[in-house]
Amino acid sequence: MRTTRKDYLAHIEELQKRSDDTVAKHIAERRALTPSQPDPEDDPTFGQRAADAVARFGGSWTFIMLFALVLVCWVALNSFLLTRGGAKPFDPYPYILLNLFLSMLASIQAPVILMSQNRQGEIDRLNAQNDYEINLKAELEIIALHEKMDGFKQQLLDMQHEQLRLLNALCADNKVAT
Repeated sequence: MRTTRKDYLAHIEELQKRSDDTVAKHIAERRALTPSQPDPEDDPTFGQRAADAVARFGGSWTFIMLFALVLVCWVALNSFLLTRGGAKPFDPYPYILLNLFLSMLASIQAPVILMSQNRQGEIDRLNAQNDYEINLKAELEIIALHEKMDGFKQQLLDMQHEQLRLLNALCADNKVAT
């Protein structure tokens, strides 16, 4: 199934509308937008946890150092056995068995790391969506506060005008009485 640009934009607009509706609902109900506890249904599966662990270890200096150490030991042992007259190396030069293992490792490790990155990308998208909703709610709340402050300011000005009018009337009555 191929997604067109029009379908993608419609999907994004639908997400935007849903976010706006969620924010409006939370403002109307005067509730916090973010849940205090994570949803238990969002627990990662065994495969997702395994992919994350492989990506975490496969992208570490520990993995690089251990991998380099294994490669050096493999080459050193086979080269040593090759130079000895009677010993037959288990993987003679050009180390075809080592190349096979490296290819198999790469063919397994790459998709697992991609699965982990896809999952992390989805988590990042959800966090970005949550940030958008919180920012939108904060912006709307600030606008509401500005409107209240403007209303208070107008009430204060109206009260001051009324006080000045009464003061002028009082002063005018005092001038007439004297």
